[in-house]
Amino acid sequence: MAATAPSAMAATARVSPAMVGSSSFVSGQRLCFKMNMLPSSAMGCPTSTRRPFIEAKVVTRRGNRTARHERIRKKVTGTPERPRMSVFRSNNHLYVQVIDDTKMHTLASASTMQKPVAEELDYSSGPTVDVAKKVGEAIAKSCLEKGITRVTFDRGGYPYHGRIEALANAAREIGLEF
Repeated sequence: MAATAPSAMAATARVSPAMVGSSSFVSGQRLCFKMNMLPSSAMGCPTSTRRPFIEAKVVTRRGNRTARHERIRKKVTGTPERPRMSVFRSNNHLYVQVIDDTKMHTLASASTMQKPVAEELDYSSGPTVDVAKKVGEAIAKSCLEKGITRVTFDRGGYPYHGRIEALANAAREIGLEF
């Protein structure tokens, strides 16, 4: 049976207040409803009929990004010849690591928390595209100093747009291939 809106299902389904309580709902999240069948014995009914209930699942932007990143990681791996360049973006900082997944070893890293990048650009509301370019240049220089010229790019589940794209283009301009 296809899932429908909770108001249409309210007459025939049991909705637990813990599942759809307004106190657990946060702005920016959405609820997905899925129809399940609960055995009558679990609900204390003496008859052998099964009653439907609605199961609510909260879908967040972070959860969606994590799922995208897991799908990407199934395909993108780092080798000694071509390590993986992984990007993590938070509200306040931007982090990049070059990782050899066979040895589980970080070969190079750069972030907005490092003094050369942080002192060069003064920003207060989080990393901008200009800051991402500086981080991309820093990671490319660090890789080239260590003899790494080719990497695979792991965008970390983020869209290839804005800061992520600026970081990748800056690294390519310095001489990193991916």
